[in-house]
Amino acid sequence: MDILWLGVFALLLIGYFALEGFDIGLGMLLPVLGRTGAERDRLVAGMAPFVLAGEVWLVAVVGVLFGAFPHLEGEVLFTLYPLVVGLLVSWVLRDAGLWFRRRQDGRAWRAFWDGVLCVGSFGLALTWGLALAALVQGGPVLTPLGVGYAALVVGVFALHGRRFAIWRLGGPGRTGRALLGSACLAAVPVAVPLAVATPWLLDHVAPPGTLGVLTLVVLPCVPVMVVAQVWVWRTFGRGAGVGAGAGAPSFF
Repeated sequence: MDILWLGVFALLLIGYFALEGFDIGLGMLLPVLGRTGAERDRLVAGMAPFVLAGEVWLVAVVGVLFGAFPHLEGEVLFTLYPLVVGLLVSWVLRDAGLWFRRRQDGRAWRAFWDGVLCVGSFGLALTWGLALAALVQGGPVLTPLGVGYAALVVGVFALHGRRFAIWRLGGPGRTGRALLGSACLAAVPVAVPLAVATPWLLDHVAPPGTLGVLTLVVLPCVPVMVVAQVWVWRTFGRGAGVGAGAGAPSFF
């Protein structure tokens, strides 16, 4: 049962990186890929339908962390408190930029919220990189490994975001295989620290009785999440509703 729930936790976190990493990367690259207001509008419209579906994975990760690893929860919040706060603030900023930019017209209004979206996206990538490095190191945050790993996550998310923009809006190399490859690459920075920290994670797992209840209550929800993801990707797939015939952004 311990291994089962560690696997569920790892699957959900890896799924979040693979399915939300391109949104974060696209947010970071918004000023580069979208050189005009119209191009930025297309890029945001292209990723918007997938944001909530990707964030569901993170909510599930937090739920499993609190339920299956209750002792770990306290250690994470105490040891990585600045990163947890940074992650939450970045999450709020990214989503605020995404949703408020269309609430009014005007170049200054859009430019401000596009900047907020970009800053929040960078914040998410950096804090995730620092947190994963801390998981491997056992606590320290601002170390050469932590900074380097944060830069690695930023680069991987940026590549994933650009691949998604090409797949969604058109451009050279517009194939599902390329997008799948970048999704697998985005999963690597989280899979490696989880593998290294497996013994430590298993030491913090909940008692068997608690895990048994979670198995009956939570696991049936996993197929629902998978079906919902399939529906989102089939409904808002490549080019749907974002002016696919208008041509790719000029960066491509």
